[in-house]
Amino acid sequence: MSTRGVSAPSDAPVSPPLGAAPPGYFDAASTEPLHPAARDVLLAAADEGWADPARLYGSARRARMLLDNAREIVAAVVGARPDEVTFTASGTQAIQLGMLGTVAARRRQGAGPRSVAVSAVEHSAVLQSAAHLARHEGTTTTEVGVGRDGRVDAAEFAAAVGDDTALACLQAANHEVGTVQPVDEVAGHCAARGVPLLVDAAQAAGRVPLPAGWSVLTASAHKWGGPAGVGVLAIRRDVRWRSPLPDDERGGGRVPGFENVPGALAAAAALRARWEEADAVAARQRELVDHIRARVPELLDDVDVVGHPTLRLPHLVTFSCLYLDGEALVTELDRAGFAISSGSSCTSSTLRPSHVLAAMGALTHGNVRVSLTRDATRADVDRFLAAVVDVVTRLRAGLEEL
Repeated sequence: MSTRGVSAPSDAPVSPPLGAAPPGYFDAASTEPLHPAARDVLLAAADEGWADPARLYGSARRARMLLDNAREIVAAVVGARPDEVTFTASGTQAIQLGMLGTVAARRRQGAGPRSVAVSAVEHSAVLQSAAHLARHEGTTTTEVGVGRDGRVDAAEFAAAVGDDTALACLQAANHEVGTVQPVDEVAGHCAARGVPLLVDAAQAAGRVPLPAGWSVLTASAHKWGGPAGVGVLAIRRDVRWRSPLPDDERGGGRVPGFENVPGALAAAAALRARWEEADAVAARQRELVDHIRARVPELLDDVDVVGHPTLRLPHLVTFSCLYLDGEALVTELDRAGFAISSGSSCTSSTLRPSHVLAAMGALTHGNVRVSLTRDATRADVDRFLAAVVDVVTRLRAGLEEL
């Protein structure tokens, strides 16, 4: 039966415009919807950048030119040279290659097992890579704690970086609570000690200015509205690095395999677009997050809003609700039309207690991470706040009846 000319019922859900998230999508820290600039470039690059950029014929040279263009765009935003930038399959792979490769090169200089310094609130990819190095390379891990606001004390971190340190790792900003870290202060000490510093910039890239003192920088395109499956690994030219993988002529010897040219170009287009609009978007998001931070404790009792009150990313806020389970909050808010995350940002599928909140001495249960897309509005936030109050009130009432 033909549906030509048949109108949808008035209460049918309206699909958001291409490139926009549904109004209730508040999990941009996990993945941002594809930026319109990336969508356009991705389709065009699939037609023009499909050939092997390692070959010499015309279509291959065209693919190589597109890949080089993507590298130049990303380099300009992150503060690197184009030849220092390589595209990976994910932000996690970038972290793994960055850490393992840097330590491998340092060991090749003749030093024995060394220490890797990390903050206690690093992404799980950093902590797990440090654990891998400890198991297989004999390194030790020096973990630096944070304050109640999730921020590392720069002097304390510097004290953990000594003559036996092979690598230091400090994120630009935290994935879970948004706290910005004192990377530039730490970088100066690391440089004086001759210790390379790896900076995970996944949450910060395209949103806020990045620190300049890094030795190795990693990021992930889907965090800023690029396509999934594209990461960034930038290594300064003067940093010793050796691939921990079998030799491969691809990716300058850093990342093996056929390059994802359309994905890299779309990632670069999204990053440039986000950077150009960063100030305007950040101003809107900061106002909305300030509203959430202020209203949640006013509307609900026994709520702990965590993260640094001012030194934080503009789009992200986390709060914990006493007496409640994070999984129940996620489920009930989803039923109300809102997508949020709970538990550690990197283990939300299992909802294990957050290592970030534990390190901060905050509540590790009943937590809600809200992260806004570039299109979020005050009306979206107010609807969310009303839903949170309803869900938390109902769940707590259910506990009282038990």
